Formats: sequence, C-alpha cells, structure tokens
Amino acid sequence: MLEQVGSYYYFFPTYEQGRKILWEGIDKDGFRFLDHIPKELRVRTDNQQMVIELKNGSIFRIVGTDRVDAIVGTNPIGCVFSEYALQDPIAWGYIRPILAENGGWAAFNFTSRGKNHGYDLVEYAKKQKDWFVQILKADETGVFTPEQLEKEKEQYELEDGDDLRFQQEYMCSFEGSMQGSYYGKLIEQVSKEGRILNVPYESQLPVFTVWDLGIDDAMSIWFFQKVGKEIHLIDYLEANGEGMDYYAKELNAKGYVYSKHFMPHDVDVREIGTGVSRKATAESLGLRPIEVLPKLPIDEGIASVRLILPRCYFDEEKCKRGIDCLRQYHKEYDEKLKCYKNRPKHDWSSHGADSFRYLATSIFKFIEVTNRVQQTKPKIEVRKW
Repeated sequence: MLEQVGSYYYFFPTYEQGRKILWEGIDKDGFRFLDHIPKELRVRTDNQQMVIELKNGSIFRIVGTDRVDAIVGTNPIGCVFSEYALQDPIAWGYIRPILAENGGWAAFNFTSRGKNHGYDLVEYAKKQKDWFVQILKADETGVFTPEQLEKEKEQYELEDGDDLRFQQEYMCSFEGSMQGSYYGKLIEQVSKEGRILNVPYESQLPVFTVWDLGIDDAMSIWFFQKVGKEIHLIDYLEANGEGMDYYAKELNAKGYVYSKHFMPHDVDVREIGTGVSRKATAESLGLRPIEVLPKLPIDEGIASVRLILPRCYFDEEKCKRGIDCLRQYHKEYDEKLKCYKNRPKHDWSSHGADSFRYLATSIFKFIEVTNRVQQTKPKIEVRKW
C-alpha cells in the first residue's frame, strides 16, 4: 500500500466474517489486527464501511464475496482471499481480469475443505511458474506440540468417529468431503465412477429445466434429459440481478427443444409494482409450459436428491458451477455449541443446490409418476383379422 498507490481488498466468505475476524480481531497478545496499519499513516478510518485510507492515497477495504455488487465495477490492485475454500469462486473470476490489466496480485489462504475450488486452485498453481504455493501442516509450523496435536486428534475421533476433520483442519488433507456437506460424499462417488464427463445433448429427447428463483441474489437453472433410468445433466445457468427476459433469451440461444419448465411455488406470487406474477411474465416471454412445484419440507427435498444422485451424469464443463454448489452445500455451524445445526447454511452454493432439490422433486412427483400412470393405463385394442 505504501509502495504502490491503489485499492487493496481483503475478501472473506461473508461481509460479517470480515468484520468479526479482521476489523474487530485481536490476537492472543491483545494486539488488534488493524493496528498493523499504523494510525499515523491514515487519513480516514470508516468503521461502518470497513475502509482505511492512507495519506498517500491507497485504500484498504474489507469485502464479503457474498455481496457480488461490492465486487463488480471495482478496480483493486492487490487482493487477499481469506478462507478461499469457503468463498464463492465466482468472485475470483470477476477480479482476475482486473488484476491482470492493473499488473496486480492476489493471495489465497485457506484450510482444505475437500476437493473443491480451493483444491483446484492449488493444483493449478503448482503448474504455473508465476504462482507460489505453500502447504503448511500443523506439525511443520511449530505452533503446536506433538502432544497437543495428539489430543486434538483424539477429540475429533471422539466427536466424529474418525480423524477426517482433524486431517483437514490440521494436516491440510484434501481427502474426504467438506464437513457438514449434504451431498459431498455422493458427489465424490459420482466423480469416482466417471459420471462427470462430456454429456451430449440428445436432440431426439426433450429437455426439462428446473429453476430456483432469486430476487436480489442469484437465480439458477438446471437443464436435464431422462435417458431410461439415467438423468443427464447437460447444462447449468446462474446469473445475478437479471430479469426474466435475460433468462428467456439465454434459454432460446441454447437451441434445446424444451418439454417443460419446473419452477417453485413462489413463481405464482404477484409482484407489488406490476401486479403480475413471474409465471405470467415467463409465459409471455415464451417459456411454456410451466409446471409449478409444490412447497415441500427441505429435508424431504434433500432426501430426494440423495436418491437420484446415483443415477445422475453431469457435463463436466457446462455444469461445473452447479457441481461446485452441490459439493459445497452444507449445514450451518453453531460456533457456541461447536456442532452443526439441522438446517442448511445460506451462501453462494444454496442457489444451485436448491434448484437441484426442485429437480429431484420434479422427477419423483411429475415425470416418473406420469410415466408409471401411462404404463398402467388399461388399453383397448381393435384388430382387423
């Protein structure tokens, strides 16, 4: 910040985490983290916006990657992504071209959370000459004694029944799924069985879409085809802050022949400003027919997803974002009780996971039920001899 005047961003998974961890953070000796930036060098400290401006013009800002609007249109020259394995990876996609244009830099620090985008970044960086990679296990840092580590390992084994979480937290292991993940182990199995690959669009079969409707945040859509008992996930679309006309154009541009569009129950709700429901808006844009899904308990939807995942094949490239969402979708963690709550954490992965939950519902309650009814209908045959 002193050597090159510019904007410097410190990213956290959420804006509030940035405040608690860094802006208000204190180390074990009582030293405030923000005091690493001496007050003598500052001209402004904005506690509400979490911004520090130096006398030379450089600006330091804490940002949560859960707030995409805080990223788009910005112009940083240096960035730190803290706990990157828990962040929305799309943020790096927004920032990367800006840093390239500015000749800037980025640093990533995180604990391993299974083979997600954090793992992908490590493997990519290992092959690049202009990247630095360092993996430090707890027994290599000198912070803990061997006795302390052994006690920690025993505690994790007592709590979890294995030492997998200990291996991730302390020994930087990427094995296993993210702790608290709903579908992590199943997605691992999908990958091991080679069901994440090139899944072509079968033009002789119809395409179904399943939506999760966002208002101020992301909207996500899965595209799938039924091939016998197999479910082929051929595409995935997610965007933020776009209207229904945007999605209608995107669906039309893909050139698929659609059979039905499944949308959640709130598609029937009328908007206050126009008095028109989003279903009516979608139909006016040519998205027909629309099947409105019933409102079901989240637990029932999660159970349905677990039942269909062994039958699913994912297109590796087009569905990457959706696969990442399924892999990352996890229970909320209670910091006070040190255990997972019996409800999902709402973060960047929720949108893709929610629409996939609706996908499972559509298959069990509409597509396969309809097929079974048609197969069991009595038939009258008239033959001429």
